Amino acid sequence: MSSLTIGQLPEITASQSGRGIIRIPCEQDVPFTDRVRAIVDTPQFQRLQYISQLGLVSRVYPGATHTRFEHALGVYHNAVRYLRHLSRNSRFTELCTTRDAELLLVSSLLHDLGHWPFCHPIEDMALAEIPDHEEFARSFLLEETELNRVLKEVWNIDPADVLDILVARKSSPTRKLLRSILSGPIDIDKLDYLDRDSLHAGVPYGRNFDRNRLINSLTVNEHGDGLAITSKGKTAAELMVFARYVMFSEVYWHHAVRSSTTMFARCFYELRERIDLQAFFRQRESESVDQMRTAARDTDCEPLIEGLFGTRRQIYKRIAEYSAVDHSPIFEKLAYRPYQELVQRMDRLQSLLSEQLATPMEPLQLLIDAPPPRREVEFKIDVLFTKEQRYRPLASVSPVVEALAHRQFDDYVKKVRLFVAPERAGQITEAMVLKAIERLDD
Repeated sequence: MSSLTIGQLPEITASQSGRGIIRIPCEQDVPFTDRVRAIVDTPQFQRLQYISQLGLVSRVYPGATHTRFEHALGVYHNAVRYLRHLSRNSRFTELCTTRDAELLLVSSLLHDLGHWPFCHPIEDMALAEIPDHEEFARSFLLEETELNRVLKEVWNIDPADVLDILVARKSSPTRKLLRSILSGPIDIDKLDYLDRDSLHAGVPYGRNFDRNRLINSLTVNEHGDGLAITSKGKTAAELMVFARYVMFSEVYWHHAVRSSTTMFARCFYELRERIDLQAFFRQRESESVDQMRTAARDTDCEPLIEGLFGTRRQIYKRIAEYSAVDHSPIFEKLAYRPYQELVQRMDRLQSLLSEQLATPMEPLQLLIDAPPPRREVEFKIDVLFTKEQRYRPLASVSPVVEALAHRQFDDYVKKVRLFVAPERAGQITEAMVLKAIERLDD
């Protein structure tokens, strides 16, 4: 794929000319060709307009109501920018054809195709009956859908190849390289969500790194199966690592966000057999909320669901917090366990606390939020020092990245937290909690 060939792709031409574009926040001009419009107009893509990007984060950051639809367009925009730069790299053009570039553009638009409402809290429970959202995308891509037809007839792309980018099957260097662009240490997904989530949440943390510098430093790694950066992008990459760390610490794992998430997760766990899951996965978010509220009526879950989605906001209160760094023994009792086991420990701990109270606790008045078994992907990328033509791991040349990589990223930002119903918050002391935790394994 020569730079001339990729320059003739209509999406690249539109991005360079400024014609045939749509505008998304923040002042991004996204090339919107006829064949991109054909994908966007399918019912399978349009459903993303009705699924929020951050779900329950909006209970704490009211502006964070942006959608997967907007995010998908932003990721596609980044794919165009990556291709414009990488088309000048001879090693990239030797590995990737024009058809591969088109496959990346389509996959960037469709990377969140299988997401359903509140997808991440549900997936984190790793319940046997719940598929990964990438696998759920299979039905939209491979069955006789309008999207399937558009991919075949308008793009001349096999939908199975798109699925292979989203859910790895083939392991050729080219496919690995495309996947690293879409889902790797410095990928088009992170580059969008850090910026977009920060913008809509109204915080600066995810926007304070130089995206242009980072993109202009992209190259191919030594093995030819993933991205690397040149030394010119080292500082921008360090700032991106730190931006991701702070966004997790201050937004995604903010204690009140996690309280809301924990309330939702426990309710879904308790109500899942009363919910039509196949309908739930395909519904708009508002319809899924209605289904949850209906299923919760006259059950122990009703106060939790109404506290999240009812007319009066009632978020559970934090009464204790334990990190892997500062409270390792307590953290290890509760973190990284299967959700079914965590539920048993919630109920046991609530029973032990009830023994210390004047009035016993009602069911589900104590919740535990703990990091799930699945950890975040580590930030591993090589830096090419062009004068020496030598690749070195970023962590080995960066004090910032090395400091965050010295322990697991998760151990710093993901804490074990105990939450209780608001009316119980003033009744339970940390001394009572510690006493109960000591007896947890009795």
